[in-house]
Amino acid sequence: MKAVLQRVKRATVEVDNQVVGTISNGILVFLGIGTGDTIQDIQWMVDKIVNLRIFEKERGRMNESLIDIGGEVLVVSQFTLYGDCTRGRRPSFSGAMPSAEAKKMFEIFLEKMRERVARVESGIFQAYMDVNLINDGPVTIILDSKELR
Repeated sequence: MKAVLQRVKRATVEVDNQVVGTISNGILVFLGIGTGDTIQDIQWMVDKIVNLRIFEKERGRMNESLIDIGGEVLVVSQFTLYGDCTRGRRPSFSGAMPSAEAKKMFEIFLEKMRERVARVESGIFQAYMDVNLINDGPVTIILDSKELR
């Protein structure tokens, strides 16, 4: 499981010009689910995201987590995080979990995140989405659950 986290002041996701998710101070998570990912990957990823100390307590010192600040989370599914560009000019997405399985995993991820964070919004799985955000910093972190192995 791969995630790109962006610390945001505000983020919104739209589908067909309709807002389907919006947050203020928190983390925008672009989430890719790969073949072989399990519930353990979800648990590791959720725990890492909510506890990462990427928010400033004092100017210039990142020392607070999403939980510490009572922050919000917006999760957007993004299979393109598994784009393999090592050969040719067109990415291969063979490392991404097939969509039917990935949708179930995405829903479990949201459920686990909601157990830890008061406000969790999301995009719509497999929809074409427009994501708008105001970066805070900017702070961008890349996570890969394979780091746990």
